[in-house]
Amino acid sequence: MKEKPFSMYRLFLLFFASLVFTSYIPISDSYKSENLEIEKLTENTYVHTSFFPYKGSKVRCNGLVYVKNGEAFIIDSPTENVSSEELIDWLENEKHLKVVGVVGTHFHADCLGGLEVFMERNIPSYSTELTKELAVGEEMPQAEHTFKTKKYFMGKSLMLKYFGPGHTKDNIIAYIPSEKVLFGGCLIKEVGASEGYTGDAVVNEWSNTVRKIKGKLPEAEYIVPGHGKSGDVSLLDYTIELFDK
Repeated sequence: MKEKPFSMYRLFLLFFASLVFTSYIPISDSYKSENLEIEKLTENTYVHTSFFPYKGSKVRCNGLVYVKNGEAFIIDSPTENVSSEELIDWLENEKHLKVVGVVGTHFHADCLGGLEVFMERNIPSYSTELTKELAVGEEMPQAEHTFKTKKYFMGKSLMLKYFGPGHTKDNIIAYIPSEKVLFGGCLIKEVGASEGYTGDAVVNEWSNTVRKIKGKLPEAEYIVPGHGKSGDVSLLDYTIELFDK
């Protein structure tokens, strides 16, 4: 039996159906590799997690991505250049966002370790003056731009502020009022965590600094620590109690 020719009409229907199908494939809001993990936190924020070798294990280190009007701003670089490459590539290629800046919240490797990639890609980098000074002493990558104790980004919708010493004498926090997201970095502990590394800490001021944050930002609902799981205001309370000596 002679087969009927495959008509242009059928070809068009197949092509149209494929377009409809692919248009409904959702863009992923998460990412996972051996170097980096990304999870959505709120409508416009993501937690990025990279890894730092410490005493024979890999420590999970958190950072934050804030998205607004097609742009992304990153709080704390991943720990290594390869992780930063993956983060930037995912934001640009998967989410179609322009990465407009990165800030390091203190001078340790879990904030600045992957900073060089941002500079190579001409993405502006920021830190406080004190963080840059301390980073020089530790031979860590240094941000190109500095500020004293407070700065706004993304049309003043993202605040970076120094409230006092704790994990280090230079640690700052990031707050996004529209999302009610507070990124505390290593200043804030996951519930149940130990004191962790205190070699550069100002332990006797730690609780007071977190009390100031809690008092000034009572509306914060999502708290992101430098290590471990995000949560609510209980992370602030736990950190205050842990260092209240």
